[in-house]
Amino acid sequence: MDAVRWTSWVLLAVLILLGINGLWVLAVRRWYRPRTSEPERLKVRCQDGWELTVYVRRAAHRRFEEPVLLCHGLAANRYTFDFEPPYSLAHALSEAGFDCFSVEWRGIGHSRPPPPGLRWPDVTVDDFVSQDGPALIELALAQTGARRALWVGHSLGALVGYAVAQGPAGEKLAGLLALGAPVFFPPDPLIRRLSHVGSRASWPRGFRNEWLSRSLAPFLGYVTLPLSDVIINPKHIPPPTQRKVYANMMASMSRNVLRQFKDWIDHDAFRSFDGSVDWRAGLAKLSLPVMVMGGSVDRLASPKNLRAQFELVGSSDKKIHVFGCERGDKMNYGHGDLLFGTGAPIEVHPEIRDWLAAHATPLSQGEALATQASRGPVSLP
Repeated sequence: MDAVRWTSWVLLAVLILLGINGLWVLAVRRWYRPRTSEPERLKVRCQDGWELTVYVRRAAHRRFEEPVLLCHGLAANRYTFDFEPPYSLAHALSEAGFDCFSVEWRGIGHSRPPPPGLRWPDVTVDDFVSQDGPALIELALAQTGARRALWVGHSLGALVGYAVAQGPAGEKLAGLLALGAPVFFPPDPLIRRLSHVGSRASWPRGFRNEWLSRSLAPFLGYVTLPLSDVIINPKHIPPPTQRKVYANMMASMSRNVLRQFKDWIDHDAFRSFDGSVDWRAGLAKLSLPVMVMGGSVDRLASPKNLRAQFELVGSSDKKIHVFGCERGDKMNYGHGDLLFGTGAPIEVHPEIRDWLAAHATPLSQGEALATQASRGPVSLP
């Protein structure tokens, strides 16, 4: 009887702690929410029935035909690109005249619920490539009346773009900008160890890291989390921004996505889940314009990695840009600094904007008015 009573008290204590933590997480998310206007929210159904949520920030004065697709990376969501200004590429590009479409891959945020017959733990990067990417492109083209789109991806979002560009949907891309994309996975004992731990921790469904990140968010800036230098240069991101990022941008990872990353890291590969498609080898066959960008102290996509990636890409129209002190930037850039570093709005955003503008089709006043007629009255500068 004493054992039963003791077990009951333990269970009660656990439930109380979970309840307190749940209230804490909700309060953190509320307190650190981005203070900015909400984008338009659209839904698009993939061929296999999974419904994605896409966040649209339209240009006040549309100057370019091609929409920009903003694609987040692993363990992230749409706040990667559609954050609070000045750390919001979606805001910066919409002000420059682009319609911006920020996706949340299946299993993430409002794209999480699976349709009947599909399960979140089974999601792989292959699904992003064969299902989500093409659906995102079709939605953006239908919404804008454009013939092609421009793809901007960070980390995994750029890798998905590389793979999509190798398939039938690649013909509908006018250019691809890969930001911090680790196409190569050279031996790094720490990163390999982290991938193994993450894969084991994801059993049986996935790794729900957003709960942990929101719980810890209020303490960032006062303390530095262990291993944080793997994904950011902590000195480059202001503490208030770190807290908002961790409270909003982190997302769960399915078990199979983590298993696929473990395979890439263990075997220095960039390939499909079953190993039958070598997406890295396919980069040599690309012909669309490509911009490779990254940070000087990024451990996931190092400058050496970026240069090897640049050499492998077969496009005749290609460029590489590594941000850091060596080229006169404010600070050295890590993986996440490319988006949230203090220098990002004045050093990274203009380079992205200018490259996209150089590869976009300018609209005349008449074309801009015609394509935006359904949005109500429009004025052009």
